[in-house]
Amino acid sequence: MRADAQRNRERLLDAAVRAFSQDGPDVTLDSIAKEAGVGIGTLYRHFPTREALIEAAYRNELARLCDSVGDLLAAGPPDAALRTWMDRFVDYMATKRGMSDALRVVVAAGVNPYAQSRDRLTAAITALLEAGVAAGTIRPDVQPGDVLIGLSGVSMAASERDQAARLLDLLVDGLRYRPG
Repeated sequence: MRADAQRNRERLLDAAVRAFSQDGPDVTLDSIAKEAGVGIGTLYRHFPTREALIEAAYRNELARLCDSVGDLLAAGPPDAALRTWMDRFVDYMATKRGMSDALRVVVAAGVNPYAQSRDRLTAAITALLEAGVAAGTIRPDVQPGDVLIGLSGVSMAASERDQAARLLDLLVDGLRYRPG
């Protein structure tokens, strides 16, 4: 894909996430194209249906979250990378909840936008945990699926961002390795 086409696609996906999160599945595609600074023809070249755009927007958010692991691990210690990634996970879940009505439209059309979600999230968490174990900062007995369930619980139960941050701090503290 040409660089300008890739930029247009990214702008469309960003605008779609905002629009579907705020206005639901009935937001006009023209308004999404306009917010992205492209014409409706460009939107349809990339996403031939509303459902295709919704699915791509959701999967793009998932990819951003999961693909950020390498950069986070390169930027600092593994336990700090894990904690930062957890903040991003809470943001991802808030976006997913905001897009829930739009995602139901995709599911009703016979597509499962979540098909790869659990595997991608588990792989990201596994990489973070393995780096922490190798650095001696994370307990070696932690199961990635348990962390995913804990993160999901925090993101659903926390009533405000500050509360989510405190709960994530507790979760990371419980994951830390403490010899003898």
